[in-house]
Amino acid sequence: MPVSAPLLVERDGGGAVLRLTLNRPEALNAVTGEMREQLIGALDSASADPGIRAVLLTGAGRGFCSGADLRSPGGTAPGPRIPGDVARVLRQGVQRMIAAVLDCEKPVLAAVNGTAAGVGVHLALACDLVLAAEGASFIEAFVRRGLVPDGGGAYLLPRLVGPQRAKQLLFFGDALPAAEAERLGLVNRVVPAEELQKTALEWAERLAAGPTRALAMTKQLVNASLESDRATAFAAEATAQEINMTTADAPEGVRAFVERRPPAFEGR
Repeated sequence: MPVSAPLLVERDGGGAVLRLTLNRPEALNAVTGEMREQLIGALDSASADPGIRAVLLTGAGRGFCSGADLRSPGGTAPGPRIPGDVARVLRQGVQRMIAAVLDCEKPVLAAVNGTAAGVGVHLALACDLVLAAEGASFIEAFVRRGLVPDGGGAYLLPRLVGPQRAKQLLFFGDALPAAEAERLGLVNRVVPAEELQKTALEWAERLAAGPTRALAMTKQLVNASLESDRATAFAAEATAQEINMTTADAPEGVRAFVERRPPAFEGR
């Protein structure tokens, strides 16, 4: 029997949407080293490919991602270690994966179809927009295993819900239903499970029809603003505006406004 690829890579929306499906449903899509490297490679390639204008990330089966597979090579399961091993594994592993999502130059949309646990939560939250099925849940499972959160959890969560809510989620590790995640601001919208993929593709196609370079710079500005003072943020904004005016989409958007018609963005 052939072994399924741990990451399915497909093109939707006439080829402009890159769909990435975590594909280990028997393990609730727990992340292995192979899956991680394929995901990083796909996101890096998406940044460099002008034909890809949006990325859609989801999971196969009944779960989105149950976290890192601690049994896979390079996992962080307890055992004899040389000092520095764990930090090195994290830097070279899940931290690179989360950074690849945050740094992707195309908008990344997560369609959370089921449970997201451990680093699976952070993989979803690193995305620019998050849709969730009504039955989905988010579980900061690290405390249940006596572990410190990894994959950028202590970085992402306070920026989304504030330090007090972040500590509550990280300290208790309770399952957070999708509706509550939406109320807290972790999720953009909750939809019935049968409508998730359809809605996600509609959102992805809207993103893919947008001014791709402007979206990339907007993403960069928003992400950097959380760590910038006002002067730095304003300077970055001015630079982004200057660069964006050299694209084909900026003058097209202005012309469309003047001519009172929908813009036809090319993503360049």
